[in-house]
Amino acid sequence: MKRAVSISIGSATRDKTVEIELMGETIRLERIGTDGDMEKAANLYRDLDGKVDAFGVGGAVLGLMLDDRWYTLQSVQSLIRHVHQTPVVDGTGLKMTLERKAAAVVDEQLGSEIHHRKALLMSGVDRYGLSRSFMDAGYDCVIADLMFAVGLPFPIRTDRGLKRVANALIPILGRVPFEWLYPTGEKQEVRTPKFEKYFSWASVIAGDCHYITHYMPDDMHGKIIVTNTTTQADRELLCSCGVKHLVTTTPVYDGRSFGTNMMEAAIIAALGRTEPVDYAHSGEYLELMAKMVDQLNMTPKVQEL
Repeated sequence: MKRAVSISIGSATRDKTVEIELMGETIRLERIGTDGDMEKAANLYRDLDGKVDAFGVGGAVLGLMLDDRWYTLQSVQSLIRHVHQTPVVDGTGLKMTLERKAAAVVDEQLGSEIHHRKALLMSGVDRYGLSRSFMDAGYDCVIADLMFAVGLPFPIRTDRGLKRVANALIPILGRVPFEWLYPTGEKQEVRTPKFEKYFSWASVIAGDCHYITHYMPDDMHGKIIVTNTTTQADRELLCSCGVKHLVTTTPVYDGRSFGTNMMEAAIIAALGRTEPVDYAHSGEYLELMAKMVDQLNMTPKVQEL
């Protein structure tokens, strides 16, 4: 049996362990949350280095990729400073391949129910592949990076605008504490609705589940949510707010979907890959991930709530 471990700075209440079959290998998926404690997470990486087959970085990302440009988040690098043997991934490989399929699946299976092709994209720089899928499919998009990550009431509406913002802000924001930009630990369980008019405007809300549940209003009647990491509690919350369909980009195992980092680590473990993953020079690696997505027939799944 091989082990793929996602060490997350998110809430430990979302921890889960399952065993799956992948490419003829039995893979043990383990998600371990540290409730926002980055030093505890760093020590877990140290203690498990060389003892597991692949690491996933959960609740944070090592950097951001727009097209083929990689922006390292310096504030997150300390998490993996003790890792010297086990390959580490943060989900970027699947965000740029698997999540590019999301809009096509929504249109194919739910297109007749979407009367206004409007999408609220919670974070274009974090989930660029997901955002591009809806932009390329012709949706009228509001990209909400400035609103939810920075707190500024300025929607971004084009790919060009997103890249201009990224070029200007990421070098600065990449050095501030990660928890300033993204809810970690117990903050993930708190709801503070913001910019509700954009949730009301959109037919589809796509992005990180924590961002969506953290900021969405109580009334989400008839909305389609496209995300990945969901627990039973997340589904119950979305259902209680009136969400009609949930689309998860990653597979559901034992009642929950895991993050892209967990699933990418599972693929790395199944492949037996031991060399480090370098997202800054990722051409061949992204080709490999695209090949594995097709080989494993991975595609977003639609659930009616």
